[in-house]
Amino acid sequence: MVGHKPKKGKLLVAEPSLTGDVSFNRSVVLLAEHNKEGSVGFILNKPLDYTICDLISDITIPFQVFNGGPVEQDNLYFIHKVPHLIEDSVEISDGIFWGGNFEKTVELINNKVITEQDIRFFLGYSGWGSSQLDQELSSKSWIVVQNEYQSGILEKSALAFWKEKMVELGGDYLLWSNAPENPSLN
Repeated sequence: MVGHKPKKGKLLVAEPSLTGDVSFNRSVVLLAEHNKEGSVGFILNKPLDYTICDLISDITIPFQVFNGGPVEQDNLYFIHKVPHLIEDSVEISDGIFWGGNFEKTVELINNKVITEQDIRFFLGYSGWGSSQLDQELSSKSWIVVQNEYQSGILEKSALAFWKEKMVELGGDYLLWSNAPENPSLN
């Protein structure tokens, strides 16, 4: 499970050593792209305090919005598992797709054809330049794991996701699963 090479569709689990990192502390990131030019991903477990209705007035259903990462936080991104409904989407892997026709997506949400289990919205994304992610992996900032949930990942509880991954990794990581989010407040 541990020791995979980064590849689109895999998960990056933040090492406990990233505790002080404001953006990535206790993050689980889905890699949407990884190649020699760089990497792009979305943090799956950082819900924000507002919904898509707060950002897009044309949407009437209050889907949760997540912090996708520190890059371009004024832009909205989405991943989904309904490419047959959303044209022009790009497959990440294992039934998970990125983007597509936004106007059609708005229409499908408002008509209740797409549910919150089908799609996840993000402000911003996580990005790494050429070889930057490899350097962070060498410095043990991340653990690369398989996305065994496939498209079911959109239904995972965001708040407990990092802790669940620590428990699955076992060993020394098991201790970190119960550590306070900010150990200095302990």
